[in-house]
Amino acid sequence: MRHSPAVGRRSFAILLGLSLCAPLAPARAEAPGVRILDLPFTVRALRGPRSEAAVSVATSGLLPIAGAKSDPSAGDEESAPIAVVWGEDGGAVLNVVDGAVTVRPIGRDAVEGLTAAETPRGALPGSRRVLAGALSAYLTGRTRAPDGGEAAAVLTIRERQPMAVSTDPKPVPVATVTVPAGGDAVFAPLRPRLLRLAGRPALLAATLAGADAGGLVLIGRPDGQAGWAVTARTPPQPGPPLKIAGIADFTGSGGVQAATVSARGLLQLWTLSPGAIEPAGEAPGYAAGEGDADLAVAIPAAGPPQLVLPVAGRPEIALVQAKGSLHERLRIPLPAPATTGIVALGEGAATRLLVGLADGRVAVIAPDGGKP
Repeated sequence: MRHSPAVGRRSFAILLGLSLCAPLAPARAEAPGVRILDLPFTVRALRGPRSEAAVSVATSGLLPIAGAKSDPSAGDEESAPIAVVWGEDGGAVLNVVDGAVTVRPIGRDAVEGLTAAETPRGALPGSRRVLAGALSAYLTGRTRAPDGGEAAAVLTIRERQPMAVSTDPKPVPVATVTVPAGGDAVFAPLRPRLLRLAGRPALLAATLAGADAGGLVLIGRPDGQAGWAVTARTPPQPGPPLKIAGIADFTGSGGVQAATVSARGLLQLWTLSPGAIEPAGEAPGYAAGEGDADLAVAIPAAGPPQLVLPVAGRPEIALVQAKGSLHERLRIPLPAPATTGIVALGEGAATRLLVGLADGRVAVIAPDGGKP
């Protein structure tokens, strides 16, 4: 039976209306791309943009590097848009150009010279200082933790002072203070972090207390005071130490949160204010890694920053979001467990993750697809 043109038009209109009302299927994201970087040596160390090694290489004139160094305000750690890797047989500077990771070899001797300043004279052996403009901080006062391991008695903070312009060469005056962890606590042999709270610089550091307990202390300048002091601390908790994984506004609340991973694999989020460190969520199943390797990194995202860190007991990394609650956006399998570091280079869709693997290789990852 033939239908009239009017009936056909009504049927088309109904079908069109139904299609417009139906929810649109989300666009399929590309699978993450993973490849192994071609390096002629076994990697034993990996340093990211917020490291003195990267800043030293970028400002040394050793290689022409665009955007060599940021100019941070006090409390924002210095950075350079590169990563540095090295081993017994050589080193290399890694950069991202148009989404592709470039490799520029440098000699092992050059790496040793450029990284020597990471551990200043008098610092805890093997520890690294942090830099932010005129400010620097590092662990000093070698001591023993309650469990017999190595620790630091104090955090030394140095700040270059302004000086009058003069034609005579004069040393730059530097104010130096030492801040103890307080009570029976000592500082864990882990790199402290510089940040800004309420417009002022502050430091966050991991502590050890008792044979099997650790925590965090916040060090700043209390209102109206010129000196540095501990302004907040967390209660000690089992499973030392708490390794700082990242500091950012992970929740999108406009505040500052620190993410830590305990030796038992518990990821915890802490809200920071000048006088308090408050718990803001936790999730088990992640790895802190051995020693002071930077085995986590915060990366920009469409919303709040994401945290990238290893999954406990598996050769995988997870991209974790904290808006609403701690949850994983993505897991990415690796050829081997992550051990020597995780860093991020590039911005936006061109962001590339570099992961130092247990077998001495480095994996390059394009988390949102594309050529790694």
